[in-house]
Amino acid sequence: MDRDTHHHLQRSPEGIINCLSALKDGAIGPFIGLILVCLFFSSLSPYFPTLGNGLNILDQVTVLGIVAIGMTMVIIVGGIDLSVGSVLALSMMTMGCLERSLGLPLAVCIGIGILAGAICGFVSGLLVVAAKLPPFIATLATMSIARGVAQLQSDGRQIVGYPDWFTNLSTVRIFAVFSTTMLIFIVLTLIFGGFLKYRAAGRNLYAIGGSAEVARLSGIDVARQTLIVYVIAGTLSAVAGLTLAARLDSSQPNAGIGLELDAIAAVVIGGASLNGGVGGIKGTTIGVLIIGVLRNGLNLLSISPFIQSIIIGLVIAGAVAFDTSARKKSCVL
Repeated sequence: MDRDTHHHLQRSPEGIINCLSALKDGAIGPFIGLILVCLFFSSLSPYFPTLGNGLNILDQVTVLGIVAIGMTMVIIVGGIDLSVGSVLALSMMTMGCLERSLGLPLAVCIGIGILAGAICGFVSGLLVVAAKLPPFIATLATMSIARGVAQLQSDGRQIVGYPDWFTNLSTVRIFAVFSTTMLIFIVLTLIFGGFLKYRAAGRNLYAIGGSAEVARLSGIDVARQTLIVYVIAGTLSAVAGLTLAARLDSSQPNAGIGLELDAIAAVVIGGASLNGGVGGIKGTTIGVLIIGVLRNGLNLLSISPFIQSIIIGLVIAGAVAFDTSARKKSCVL
């Protein structure tokens, strides 16, 4: 190892860590944005600031929130996952077809559905780390394959009607507040938030996103860690799919179309950088809530869905512009 390389390894990780520590937990901006959006809609609609509407928002964002957790980890390592919506549909259709066609216990079918999501994530990860495909292309391929398999399983037909105990997961509220599906989202948020913040393996993901080569030379198994991240993203997409199936009391092969864009938007609004190395579950959760509040508030105001898309698009553009500006000011290495 020559002197310049040694010097680079000694100085770059320190600079990267200092830069990332200033930004990765910087969820204060998105949080202030969330408060302002809530105040805005509260001033326009008397129905918005009610407990019932608040719980409705939380129910609505549960699926997006679970998917966005996995997307956060993928984006932190400098990747992207366009397959999450299709994997969601594949997992819920796998569960439904096994339960309906083979008569397997639904609990077993749920486990197999989650396994199907993990396998999809594993395939995406292999395409990225082994075949060296760009994450965009690798997950685009997985997206197409997963959606085709989801359609093929039932010849494009939805599967309707599940046992009451399954649908009760999204309808029966514990202490009259939390549904089980909502609690799943909250627990996953706490688990992965703690993992990224307090575990060495979680902090390694930031190093990989900051500079994969520096991370590799520092002893981090970049390929293995990246593969695991894609498996986690696929698994969480499957969990989100089964959560959606409980809420809809059906499995639909067209479910999750466009979900990947919402998940990416939530992560970016929450302060993550599409260049990798920056982000966190706390910020992503706030980003998910911002999207949920925007849609809920605009619906209460009877705003056209087309106008809603324009508004959310402007919010995403503003968040990316702010992220770029913040990184230029804070990350002068």
